[in-house]
Amino acid sequence: MSETLHRTALESGPAPGLGATQTLPVATGPHRVVIVGGGFGGLTTARGLGGAEGIAVTLIDRRNHHLFQPLLYQVATAVIAPGEIAEPIRAILRRDRNVHVLMGEVEGVDTQGRTVRLRDGTRIPYDTLVLATGATHSYFGHPEWERYAPGLKTLDDARRIRARVLLAFEAAEREDDPAARERLMTFAVIGGGPTGVEMAGAIAGLAHHALSRDFRRIDPKEARILLIEAAPRVLGTFSEDLSAYSRRALEHLGVTVLTDHAVEDVSEDGVTVAGRLIPAATVVWGAGVRASPAGEWLGVETTRQGHVPVGPDLAVIGRPNVYALGDLAMAKAEDGTPLPGLAQVADQQGRYLGRALRDRILHGTTPAPFRFRSRGNLAIIGRNAGVVQWDHLKLKGFLAWLVWGVAHVYLLVGFQNRIVVTLRWLWAYLSFQRGARLIAERDEAVMALIRGKVPAEPPPP
Repeated sequence: MSETLHRTALESGPAPGLGATQTLPVATGPHRVVIVGGGFGGLTTARGLGGAEGIAVTLIDRRNHHLFQPLLYQVATAVIAPGEIAEPIRAILRRDRNVHVLMGEVEGVDTQGRTVRLRDGTRIPYDTLVLATGATHSYFGHPEWERYAPGLKTLDDARRIRARVLLAFEAAEREDDPAARERLMTFAVIGGGPTGVEMAGAIAGLAHHALSRDFRRIDPKEARILLIEAAPRVLGTFSEDLSAYSRRALEHLGVTVLTDHAVEDVSEDGVTVAGRLIPAATVVWGAGVRASPAGEWLGVETTRQGHVPVGPDLAVIGRPNVYALGDLAMAKAEDGTPLPGLAQVADQQGRYLGRALRDRILHGTTPAPFRFRSRGNLAIIGRNAGVVQWDHLKLKGFLAWLVWGVAHVYLLVGFQNRIVVTLRWLWAYLSFQRGARLIAERDEAVMALIRGKVPAEPPPP
């Protein structure tokens, strides 16, 4: 079979008559690299291999877009629109003619036969496999909480949370019962890491500025916003002084910070903490993550959070020609400490792996170990308030807020997205308004939770 026909088969899915257990024809010629996941790690690996003669790359993702997850909370709080932090993967890779994009969901890997199995039964052969499948939410043994406390990993998550936040204010405007109205105007964010801190601060900004003059029967400034953290302080990866500053800044915004408070239950009624139920119509989860099930596909021993151990070159230990990076991998820094699950880590790993695989495949050279170069920890708390920690350098307040904004615009994929987001932020800063407050969703699960009802079980995927 010619390479051209093989490429066509890859792009089109299984050919007519191809059974669920059959494999696409094996290509002879170029070295086949299959990348699973179009996040930072997978995308930058593919771009590093782009244009390499002798290497045929197939990138598989269940969605057709690359998503900038660090700004999802701004979609969820109506600061920016969903399309401003996402870019079609095909558009990003259009110039790399040796890279082919497949929209499909991987559900298994045959490391003996060197094939990747898609949900529709198609099998994609590989010579080298790169897994960049990211992470999902961890509810610490309580998966039933996800129905009531969604996390932020996808655009659908962000849209649902945005609809839930805005609908809560709309329902409160119509509510006559004071207790029911208080529940509707209570927003609980679980988890005091960067995601939780940024989410709580953004909801406070929405209530105190963007919505403050839009209602007649309620005052959005009276919204109760809770940030609940089981540890002794918020932003535990930052220094104690920056953590203390962040707490003060949140409280200045009107956020009630509850540290040393472990969540005991989450239901349609609200959140139970320290034996006390806090009625809340909107609960957002930002407390923990778990790696995707790719470790199970490979049949390797993983950490408790599902991370796959990798060597200094990001190769999966015990699985030849298989690599893992990003939130999936348990990679270590030079001092032996695990690398954090940050976008900058995945981005640097992808850039390294793209070059390393190119050199290994085309020239047979062994790459030097991966070395992470930290660009610092950053978190934004609210308007003019942020924290930055980079080695011994510490920033807080307006300057940290500005650095955070520049860094995130830089990491956005697509020149147009960078311009649009910058202009959106500038307008929001000058006018105190949010530009993406339309409620287009009529999700029945969201409506049930707003009314204090148990949502129906979601249909199977």
